[in-house]
Amino acid sequence: MLILVSGGAGSGKSAFAESLVVSSGLEKRVYLATMQVGDGESVRRVERHRAMRAGKGFSTLECPSGLDRREVPAGSAVLLEDLSNLYANEYFGPAGRDGAFDRVLAGVERAAGQAGLLVVVTNELFSDGGDYDAVTLDWLTGLAALNRALAARAERVYEVVCGIPMAWKEDLA
Repeated sequence: MLILVSGGAGSGKSAFAESLVVSSGLEKRVYLATMQVGDGESVRRVERHRAMRAGKGFSTLECPSGLDRREVPAGSAVLLEDLSNLYANEYFGPAGRDGAFDRVLAGVERAAGQAGLLVVVTNELFSDGGDYDAVTLDWLTGLAALNRALAARAERVYEVVCGIPMAWKEDLA
């Protein structure tokens, strides 16, 4: 099963996504960590997320890029945190923007095929009305396309606002 969880910064999307994994009943829990740690703010975010997961049975798999070439344990519950970082790492990384969308989508599809449950966290970055340079706008457009593609493939799609998850798509069959 593939579940997509979206929301703004500080919305509670990570805690909600984590609760989906923990309540899945699957014993093997994997946290796919996509952040490239490079400054004090990213270190603090990593520490906060580790504290949130403490004692909940997660193993961590560092995967800032190359998800299309990684294996996740068969039948496991996997939390991918987050799609925005993964896409940025691919888009702005050594392999470059050409094919970044396809690499990320293939990686998510591969992980979903291996896992019993894949919960993908993504960011809502499209409502701020900001004026962006061409490269940033291209990246945002690609992320929006990834979000749409995953929402179409997912059995469930949630948006978290002020800590409240709203179900936009639920296939409970």
